Amino acid sequence: MKPRGFTLVELVITITIMTILIALAVANLTSSQANQRDAERAADVATLAVNLETYYKSGITESGTAQQGRYPSTGLTIGGDSVVQKNLPDMDIQSAIPPGATSASGSFINASNAIETAAGVLPQPTTSQYIYQPILATGTLCTSGAQECRRFNLFYRTEIDNTVVKVSSKHQ
Repeated sequence: MKPRGFTLVELVITITIMTILIALAVANLTSSQANQRDAERAADVATLAVNLETYYKSGITESGTAQQGRYPSTGLTIGGDSVVQKNLPDMDIQSAIPPGATSASGSFINASNAIETAAGVLPQPTTSQYIYQPILATGTLCTSGAQECRRFNLFYRTEIDNTVVKVSSKHQ
């Protein structure tokens, strides 16, 4: 009896099935990694919000004076990691750095307008940015530590469905 090998059709079918299975595994891995990065973004912004609430209660301003009942101005995001750490000393600086970014500079930035909707805030966040929007009682952007920033919004963009998520302060 002559030894029999695989036919060309059997090899093509096997290779096709293996290719499909590998493609599905890679797609599933990519999707789960994006889900993990989105979960990290949500946790980072929640940590930022908790620390901003602590700032509101403690009353320590950017200049070091005690004034309770206000949030940091847009100055919180200017100056990078050291300014964030000075104003939010109990927070791990990594919470201000989105997945894929290396520092808070350029990735934890302030809003340039006071439109408090996910679609209206400018700049629109990317997946590697968190946007901080401090608001005065009048509804305008709080740009100075001398002003009384009464509420804030934090914005981030998800990777899975590309939506902008808004997290607001407790004191609205």
